Formats: sequence, C-alpha cells, structure tokens
Amino acid sequence: MPAPASASGDQPAAPLLECPFTQGDLPRLRMLVDQYAHREGLPEPRRGEFVVAVDAVATNAIEHAGGGGTLTLQRADGHLECHIHDSGPGFTADAIPPLAPGIDDHTAGHGLWIATLITDHLTISADTNGTTVALTMRLPH
Repeated sequence: MPAPASASGDQPAAPLLECPFTQGDLPRLRMLVDQYAHREGLPEPRRGEFVVAVDAVATNAIEHAGGGGTLTLQRADGHLECHIHDSGPGFTADAIPPLAPGIDDHTAGHGLWIATLITDHLTISADTNGTTVALTMRLPH
C-alpha cells in the first residue's frame, strides 16, 4: 500500500510505521503507537489520548470491517498522523454520534465519538477498496 496522503497537505509523508493488525495484535499496536508517538515528541497526556483514539478506531475496524486492517503512522507538517485502513463496506462521518452515546445505547459510533473528542482532527474516506480513518495530533514546537 502506498503512503497515505498527509491530512495536512497533498504530499505523501514517509511512514514511521506501517503495520497490519487483527484482534490479537491490539496490545502490541497500542505499545508501538505509544513508542513512536513518544519518539516523535508527543507529550503526556496527549500521547496517552492518542493511543486511546487509535485503539478505538482499530477496534472498530476489527469489529465492523472484516477482522482487521492496516495502521500507518507518519509525521507531517508538525502533526502526528495515524491512518487506519480496512476493507469493510465503508461508512461516513454520519456514523459518529453528535452527543455522548448513552451507557446502555447499543448503536454504532462509540469509538469514533471518543476518537473525535480526543484528537485534533479526524477524517473518514471510503471507496471501493475500503475505509480509511485519519487521526491527527499537533506536535509541540
């Protein structure tokens, strides 16, 4: 898979990490994202929040899009970006609830709602090859 285009520009950024994943890979994926985010200078508590957001979106890919996907982490234009691509049927930003989902509410979108709150920017793109969710966090200067 080619490097995804940066969410903050049109030029593809060189990937720091490109990693296919399934359910059993989630603990390792969280650890890797934390390590790379630390290396790129994302401080706590933002680093922990980024890991939570990535985990939520990766879990959605596992649960709703065929059991897994590919995570690509990159640094571009002062941001740390994570692109999670899956081969599922796709969805749009309408899947993200506008308000906090209820505790007993079993509708979709909980992970995306959390990721939207935590990250600086979240985009969703879908085509015939699947869906990509891009999560972005600003890095300190």
